[in-house]
Amino acid sequence: MRREAALLAVCLAPSLAGAIVVLPIVRATFTVTLNAGAQERLDTPVSVPILVPRELAEAREVVIDAGRELPLTGQLTPLGLGSPGTVYVVQDTVPRELHLVVPRLAAGEKLTLTVHLDRRPPAELPTMRWEDTPDKEVILTRDGRPVLAYEYAPLDESTRQARELTYKVYHQLYSPDGSRLVTKGPGGLYTHHRGILYGFNQVTYGDGKKVDIWHCPVAYQAHAAFEEQLAGPLLARQRVRIEWHGVGKEVFAVERREVTVYPLPRGTLVEWRSALRTAGEVVKLDGDPQHAGFHFRAAQEVAEQTKGQTYYLRPDGPGKPGETRNWPAQKGHVNLPWDAMSFVLGGQRYTVAYLDRPDNPKEARFSERDYGRFGSYFAHTLDAEHPVLWVGYRLWLQAGEMTGADVARLNGDWVAPPGAEVTAPGG
Repeated sequence: MRREAALLAVCLAPSLAGAIVVLPIVRATFTVTLNAGAQERLDTPVSVPILVPRELAEAREVVIDAGRELPLTGQLTPLGLGSPGTVYVVQDTVPRELHLVVPRLAAGEKLTLTVHLDRRPPAELPTMRWEDTPDKEVILTRDGRPVLAYEYAPLDESTRQARELTYKVYHQLYSPDGSRLVTKGPGGLYTHHRGILYGFNQVTYGDGKKVDIWHCPVAYQAHAAFEEQLAGPLLARQRVRIEWHGVGKEVFAVERREVTVYPLPRGTLVEWRSALRTAGEVVKLDGDPQHAGFHFRAAQEVAEQTKGQTYYLRPDGPGKPGETRNWPAQKGHVNLPWDAMSFVLGGQRYTVAYLDRPDNPKEARFSERDYGRFGSYFAHTLDAEHPVLWVGYRLWLQAGEMTGADVARLNGDWVAPPGAEVTAPGG
């Protein structure tokens, strides 16, 4: 049955938004034409905001016919954090994101896909699931193997040691084969470093109150709610609400943090997004390259046994083992599109690439340490005119080494993704 599409108006979240596509005819089959653009694409995740018939909003099977290969697997999800937001006029349709992974496209190549949506359960595919231990952690697994964990135990001030274990929430990342954690938990060298972490050691808010929500001597981060947890054959997504507590345990900012995980053939891709909103007062975020911003910390074994084998790969080439760069000692170590660290755990070398979106706040000042922590920070102010700080990063983890061209391609996949045009068949 044909239905004319309603006029659609959307409110786009700043920085991370993309255009939403209106399907003019409600049906279970449509086409997507991908354009690789200026670079080759290899196992590239693509997300296309679309409107689908309301009756297919929870479509469980998404089959994609590429015409030249075996059918591809797709996944349909609600809109993610930073995707097109409020829909004002919708006629019998709902906004969704269509996800797929492009195995390979040469630079400049176009590929037309036929997409079929169906309510029926899909054929047997490797699937992911979230497994919760309440008030402790949620672990994402794929075919029973751990992929990522969210550590969210509530603050426990019964002892100093208990508080140290629980004063911030964070994510942990496993090796692509699921055999071990590659990130660090509490304890060890610099116990305040925890896996994939975000915070600022110099925060001023209100009438001059100063707190450190990196080392957390007084301030702390607390899990407030799970907003979304979904998992399927291609990706898993978790969105949580986190309260940032300051003097007297008052909440001075509230964060919505979203992590999307793609287990891909050559490694694991983690997309990390955050929207931090002031609770009402002016909040000034600042710090230094070692103790503020968004960072990755490798497992304690790197600090204790293998730090002499750690090296960094940067846009200007690989460094020597043990060599690090830090702003301001290296004044040019700012606003990098990406940085990558290669380190050794259990006799296996891994490389993690850190991708910084160009529309994140700048100046982004980078830090590297041979014991396995690296990342960047910026200074930013939240006030009545600009109450929300939006940031987005990607982490890529793989076994073995990478080249600069490998990391640059991953960066291009994110900041300049393949073009996508959606039409109904024959449209």
